[in-house]
Amino acid sequence: MDSTSGSSHERQRVEKGHLPRLALEYYLGRNFIHWTLTVDQRATGWLTPAFHAQWQLTLLHASARYQLTCPAYVLMPDHVHVLWIGLSDDSNQRIAIEFLRKHLSPTLAPAKWQQQVHDHVLREHERERGAFQTVAQYILENPVRAGLAGSAPEYRFVGCCIPGYPELKVSQTDYWERFWRVYNFIVER
Repeated sequence: MDSTSGSSHERQRVEKGHLPRLALEYYLGRNFIHWTLTVDQRATGWLTPAFHAQWQLTLLHASARYQLTCPAYVLMPDHVHVLWIGLSDDSNQRIAIEFLRKHLSPTLAPAKWQQQVHDHVLREHERERGAFQTVAQYILENPVRAGLAGSAPEYRFVGCCIPGYPELKVSQTDYWERFWRVYNFIVER
């Protein structure tokens, strides 16, 4: 469910003037969430290979610390897309996204993150393999739609983060088959 949809009893306001935020339980546990982090004033110039390296390291720490896996992410010139899946009942994506923003802020400077992130908690039908992979592919194709690359694998600021599996790459032809095998192994443990 989008953070801007749902009945009033499903939402809560963080502060006056902010977009409605879903209740905390939507961000806990084994939820699938598409996050969009926008740079304030749509500032550009911060997206470099050095930022990407710091992004990967910080994403790995956030994913491990909050028991998440990231099957797809893309860094665009003025925003970032992250697709996270909670791996346990203790996963907390709302705290994880704040951890990510906080620890990347020094590398992002002098630009800064927009005050509030956008999230889309995937509904049950969007979690089914084919539908989920369509969501992930949509995220990965952002650079193509923006004219930054001819294909998603050509764009150098895309990837995934599955803690413990550095050999997995979104550009591999068998990536989704391997991802689901690893995901099922981790969840069943």
